[in-house]
This record gives sequence, C-alpha cells and structure tokens, in this order.
Amino acid sequence: MAVRIYTKGGDKGMTGLHGGQRVPKDDLRIETIGSLDEFNSLLGVVRSFMKEDDARHDIFYRIQKELMVVMSLVATRSIDRDKNPNKFDETIVQFCEAKIDEIVEAMPENEYFVLPGGNLISSHLHWARTVVRKSERRMWTLNNEDELPEMVLKFVNRLSDLLFVMARQEMLNSGRDEEKWHKFLYKKKRK
Repeated sequence: MAVRIYTKGGDKGMTGLHGGQRVPKDDLRIETIGSLDEFNSLLGVVRSFMKEDDARHDIFYRIQKELMVVMSLVATRSIDRDKNPNKFDETIVQFCEAKIDEIVEAMPENEYFVLPGGNLISSHLHWARTVVRKSERRMWTLNNEDELPEMVLKFVNRLSDLLFVMARQEMLNSGRDEEKWHKFLYKKKRK
C-alpha cells in the first residue's frame, strides 16, 4: 500500500515545527515559511521558462536548494536549531554578491525606476523579487520574536537585488527596452 500524502494532523488548524512543537497554521513562523515556499515555487516557474543549458538555470537551482535549508531553519525555534541537521551554506551570500556585481558591470548604468514587466522571464523575475521582499519582511518580524541566523537574513536580502539585476539583464539580452518610470531624484543635478 502506498504511503498517504495526507496525515489529517492539520485538520484542526494546527501544524508541526521542526522539533515537534505544534503551532496554529496562522503562526508567524508558518506564515514566514509559506512566503518562502511561495518564492521558491516562483523560482521554479522561472527556471521552467529557461533552457537547461542557460547558466541562470543552475544559479536558481542552487538558490532553490538553499531556500529549502532556510525554510527548515525558519521552521526551527532558535533553542532547537542546533539539533537541525540542515546547515546553511554561508558562501551563497558571496556567490549572490559576485553574480550581482558581474551583471551590473556588464550593463549600462540605470538612472530610472523601472516598471516591472518586459518579457515572460523578466516579468516573473520582478514578481519573484516582490515575493522575496515579502518573505524578508516576515523573516524580520519573526527575528524580533526569535532570532534567525544573520547570514540567512543577508541571503534573502541579496536575492531581491540579484533578481532585479537579472530582470534588467534579461531585457538587455532580449534586445527590448525597459519601460522607465521616473529618473532617480538623487541623480538629478541640484541647482
């Protein structure tokens, strides 16, 4: 007999954390995990639009795997975190920073707020950027109640920057112009 996917354990509005504690399904920690899961799923959608030999495919694959670790750590209270066998690879923060710098170096300087959109990949990268920002906000709220690992917070912060520059790069590589809104005020010359 196949193992059933449903346990019925959550039918009364409770769910389990790593370590066994039961909490309501609308608990801040569960909300945070759900937001990260939404972001991770959206990255999977973006990857599905790419050819497997696209270098970005491997970048997102690595990020998605690390997001699974992040969700596991968020699902674990700080007092139990040393018992969690999943370990965060802190080098991914530098990896993201290096990718951001590499992309920015190869693009013309941006002086405008950019309207999210463009082609299929660019628009989904912008969408993913907004979802990861939501996740980051939830993580900081949770961090105020129960401290999260500092490098995990940095990683999620870097992801929104990476997605923004990748969305811009996608438009540049496709030969389409980005839609601009307003010029950055701080770049205007003061008289």
